[in-house]
Amino acid sequence: MRASDIFRLVLLAAIWGGSFVFLRVVAPALGAIVTADLRVLIAWAALAIYCRAAGIDMAWRRFWPQYLIIGLFNAALPFVLFAFAAQHIPASYSAILNATSPFFGELFAGLWLGEKITWLKCFGFVFGIAGVALVTGVAPDRAGGVTSWAMAACLLAAVSYGFVSVYTKKFAAAANPRAIAAGCQLMAGLLLLPLVPFNLSAGPVTPFIAVNMILFALLSSGVAFLLYYRLIADIGPTKSLTVTFLMPVFTMIWAALFLGEAVTLVMIGGCALILAGTALVVLRR
Repeated sequence: MRASDIFRLVLLAAIWGGSFVFLRVVAPALGAIVTADLRVLIAWAALAIYCRAAGIDMAWRRFWPQYLIIGLFNAALPFVLFAFAAQHIPASYSAILNATSPFFGELFAGLWLGEKITWLKCFGFVFGIAGVALVTGVAPDRAGGVTSWAMAACLLAAVSYGFVSVYTKKFAAAANPRAIAAGCQLMAGLLLLPLVPFNLSAGPVTPFIAVNMILFALLSSGVAFLLYYRLIADIGPTKSLTVTFLMPVFTMIWAALFLGEAVTLVMIGGCALILAGTALVVLRR
């Protein structure tokens, strides 16, 4: 990778690593669905202004089906799942489980793109499963099983990310990456709107919550998606998903600084197993 690609990858990891901290602040007050919907709609408004100012052709007639699928699996579904998880488990746990995304991306690449599943990748799968088992097995359960559901939500979101990364490369390679970033946010927002009446929130919504929500949307879904889809176009989906290798580190740092969350040896061990396993899975040689 070029130095510019590495810089974008690290910057993206720092932003998305912080997204789990933002979620811990805003999701309990706004609820999972409203949090996810505001996240994508605020980001879409900012990206729409940016695309118009930059003269970017959205090519809606040609690419709206791709924007719809990408919006569903790369925004609407995982954002709701992570917002739900943020109400029940520490931010670091969500980031560690999210690190399995390249693991699932490689599985979909094998099924969809015909990439060979080698013995090395099989060892990687075993390491990844062991890491997930370690993290989920020691997580404190304070509400009669809700922690397990929250962690399952994180894993399902990782599956969604793995699927859509391969889909984007296969079916949306001709689209402008910045147009994808804007188009998928709008589609995700429209998909979530009918679910808003079913949102469960605790409140109250203070100015502090509102400011965090705006910053969260602009950074994690605005700036971050511009970086992410540019990376997919430049270095491919599997390498782009390696951003999740760095995210748990940043999340642990941000969560310790801003939320006072503890970083335990078991968390570090589980994270190391997942990252080692995923590295073996995506290793080419």
